[in-house]
Amino acid sequence: MNIRSEPNLPRDNLHRCVGAARPPEAGSPGDWTTEPIRSQVIEALRRVQDPELPVNIFDLGLIYELQISDEGDVDVRMTLTAPGCPVAGIMPVMVKNAILEVDGIGLVNVELTWEPPWTVERMTDEARLACNL
Repeated sequence: MNIRSEPNLPRDNLHRCVGAARPPEAGSPGDWTTEPIRSQVIEALRRVQDPELPVNIFDLGLIYELQISDEGDVDVRMTLTAPGCPVAGIMPVMVKNAILEVDGIGLVNVELTWEPPWTVERMTDEARLACNL
């Protein structure tokens, strides 16, 4: 599934941040929050809750890639906890709408992927604690 606000988003001048096992800890090398707009986008993503778990989608590790251009356009590659997730059709729209609430954001593209499959190792420690893992 691919939700686009405009077809064929340019991919030049993009800042690429790809999560490894899980999002980097604040203040660590590779910290996704070093730019003010990136930090605002991440906070917007943290307001989107997984409907079945008491955790937001960012700390759950569902965001695989977050790119923000110098013009404020955003590309997100994300997954869900399972391919049969009942919100597969609406979750990318929820993510897009949350990001569009951030001042300075231009076009938003949310791509849903199943590769690699999501695992609990992608969760932050706080998310694991909230889920009693």
